Amino acid sequence: RSVYDDQPNAHQKFMEKLDACIRNHDREIEKMCNFHHQGFVDAITELLKVRADAEKLKVQVTDTNRRLQDAGKEVIAQTEEIIRCRVQQRNITTVVEKLQLCLPVLEMYSKLKEQMSVKRYYSALKTMEQLENLYLPRVSQYRFCQIMIDNLPKLREEIKEISMSDLKDFLESIRKHSDRIGETAMKQAQQQKTFSTALQKQNNVNYGRNTRLGRNRILESKNEVTLKRTFEDEDEHEEEVLTAQDLVDFSPVYRCLHIYSVLGDGEIFENYYRKQRRKQARLVLQPQSSMHETVEGYRRYFSQIVGFFVVEDHILHVTQGLVTRTYTDELWNMALSKIIAVLRTHSSYCSDPDLVLELKNLIVVFADTLQGYGFPVNRLFDLLFEIRDQYNETLLKKWSGLFR
Repeated sequence: RSVYDDQPNAHQKFMEKLDACIRNHDREIEKMCNFHHQGFVDAITELLKVRADAEKLKVQVTDTNRRLQDAGKEVIAQTEEIIRCRVQQRNITTVVEKLQLCLPVLEMYSKLKEQMSVKRYYSALKTMEQLENLYLPRVSQYRFCQIMIDNLPKLREEIKEISMSDLKDFLESIRKHSDRIGETAMKQAQQQKTFSTALQKQNNVNYGRNTRLGRNRILESKNEVTLKRTFEDEDEHEEEVLTAQDLVDFSPVYRCLHIYSVLGDGEIFENYYRKQRRKQARLVLQPQSSMHETVEGYRRYFSQIVGFFVVEDHILHVTQGLVTRTYTDELWNMALSKIIAVLRTHSSYCSDPDLVLELKNLIVVFADTLQGYGFPVNRLFDLLFEIRDQYNETLLKKWSGLFR
């Protein structure tokens, strides 16, 4: 500021002094450069030498890097292969674990299909229950398990339909074999009655013999009668087994009952069975219009009724709840009223005393047979008094005509 504030020549003087100072500094710089010039030259020379070595080093580093990259590629490839193998191994381990969970499910489902194919429906239902409660919940996240879960209700319905179809076939078979079953049962009852009568007569004869025959003779006769009765009982038992088991296969009823019980529809099955049997009872109790003309018509009518109630009695004793004693008693009371009404109607058309007498004998055998199965038949015995009166009337008519 003093340079600009003083006289006008002060600026010029300042510039001259500044130039002189610059020249002094330049001389000092030059001296310093001259002093360090040789070092600078030596440094440049050494730097040039280092430059050549740096080029060589660069080439060596580049070559080393190339060789390292080439070697590293193989290592990387092997490392990637190891990684891939380990991933595969882990996946395989996972698959094996999942298959160990899935295989029992698939085996049980295969077992279910096999049981369905060989018609072991009750076992198939047990297998379904195990699948639903034990096996499928473990692997429910898989789609095939969902397909199985959706298919099980369909299989249950299929089993119900098949078992119901078998039951319908059984009912049809029972309808056809009722007369044979009843005929056999009536023959057995008649043979038993004949045997009992003969045994009673034999006992009366034995007791009426002279005591001089000796105690041993009486005991021998008793032993013979006892032995004969034993053989008769064995023959009767064999024939009864033949009637109940050989003429009719009851397995469809047992199987259907078990299946519906397992499915929780036992009451539906019981109602259906009882309803169908009531319908069959009405058909059995419906006589033919020409039944009164021959004794065979009455015999066939009684055989069908006996066969029907023998089957019901068998079902009552081999099943629990399907048929009850109350149900059979109700059915028998209904049938008894119908039977008595039918016999009164048809016997009134009969004018042959021999036919009336044969009818009386058939009624006795019929009543004895059903009484042996536990059905009350007192009303049938009461009906015999009416048959006796009718027999007397037809006999009087016949002989009054002959006397005239």
